[in-house]
Amino acid sequence: MKLSELLENIDVLDLRADPELEISDLVSDSRRVVPGCAFLAIRGYDTDGHKFIPAALEKGAAVVIGEEVPEGVPAVIVSDSRLAMAVAAGNRYGNPSRRLHMIGVTGTNGKTTATNLIKTILEEARGVRVGLIGTNRIVIGREEFPAERTTPDCLELQAILSRMVEAGCQYAVMEVSSHALYLDRVHGIEFDQGIFTNLTEDHLDFHKTMEAYAQAKSKLFSMCKTAIINMDDPWADTMLKASTGRVFTYSAKSDSADLTARDIKLHQSSVSFCALMTGRLEKLRLNIPGMFSVYNALSAAASAVCAGVELSEIRPAMEKCSGVKGRAEVVPTDTDYTVLIDYAHTPDALENIIKTVKGYAKGRTIVLFGCGGDRDSAKRPIMGRLAMDLADHVIVTSDNPRTEKPEDIVNDILAGVKNSGRKTPCDVIVDRRQAIAHALHIAKAGDVVILAGKGHEDYQEIDHVKTHFDEREVVAQALAEKNQQI
Repeated sequence: MKLSELLENIDVLDLRADPELEISDLVSDSRRVVPGCAFLAIRGYDTDGHKFIPAALEKGAAVVIGEEVPEGVPAVIVSDSRLAMAVAAGNRYGNPSRRLHMIGVTGTNGKTTATNLIKTILEEARGVRVGLIGTNRIVIGREEFPAERTTPDCLELQAILSRMVEAGCQYAVMEVSSHALYLDRVHGIEFDQGIFTNLTEDHLDFHKTMEAYAQAKSKLFSMCKTAIINMDDPWADTMLKASTGRVFTYSAKSDSADLTARDIKLHQSSVSFCALMTGRLEKLRLNIPGMFSVYNALSAAASAVCAGVELSEIRPAMEKCSGVKGRAEVVPTDTDYTVLIDYAHTPDALENIIKTVKGYAKGRTIVLFGCGGDRDSAKRPIMGRLAMDLADHVIVTSDNPRTEKPEDIVNDILAGVKNSGRKTPCDVIVDRRQAIAHALHIAKAGDVVILAGKGHEDYQEIDHVKTHFDEREVVAQALAEKNQQI
């Protein structure tokens, strides 16, 4: 495409290149430069892309888009190259979001389950093809790919949306992280719906305060035609104030919401409730346990209603929905106790999964967890105390230590463990593989073992290196070794 087409709707301060120049591609990583491409110089948190302009030119970049580019270099000078990248990426792929019904889901917990529920309900009730972008997978038509991050960078995101259009998708439902909103990865996306699930402590290593975290999340609601808000969350007002379009609310507590859950019943492997709207009532059932599943079901039902689906059509579609990998996932073990894998890595999520299991476990609730390195350290003692206060047996271990020492992370967790008023048995085993083997060794009939934190992840990250670590395989191996010893 021509450079002028690539720059459409970008605030250009100075154009030092021929607008008729043919551009072969658009890249922000100098290692991916191809002859004739436009190189975007982005100021990042770890490095500054402007430093790699010489390398990009040497590899054949035809033009540089950036904030400070040396004289004599074919360049487009902009005030904010990150914003320019988002707009240029949309232009590069023909702004595919304009040809899709875009649904964005943001919040601390529940995004993955909500997006999967929405996809299933729309496909079942409307017979449409729905693309999915989430934490654990990307789905385009019948193709499925692993996801590198919750929300891809804008270049990858626009490429994915373009492929969805080509695959015949009419809808795209995606998780929208606070990082993506703050860093303008979704700038220029035209969302038909923005959904808020909840906000609890997470990512404060990046946002510093809950207020800043909430403000980042709220950006989605200034970018969407319809804001779907969980009225029961303390941060709902922040999202409502940011909303610029239609507002639709849901609640499990207040009849003033547009969609309300009443007569809630929590079962061992499901939840059921009456969904109430003005002049309409339908009994819904979701085959995923826990009170958090009621909220996930409400958010998905609200999304479907706003897309024109009747409550009566949602009921049979929701009953076909199943759990998501790594979310309260039961591991096949052929034992008289149960092993669950759950992605809970925040205080709220850990509390939810423990309380859910305690509600139906015939024996003890054993929780094994750690905390990620190079992330919000303030939540570590909170999670330590929560586990001690709620579980029957706690095993503190490692998660993804990244560049931190696992022992230091464990010590942060133990500070909260010591503050608990309960004398819950607590074991400390830093090696996660050994910790899992220990949890299976102490489990008895009727117990439920919760392996919390990693969920769908099949790796452990240590010093920037990801090593294969699938907890399903670890459990199977540990049980095989245990049986050999008997």
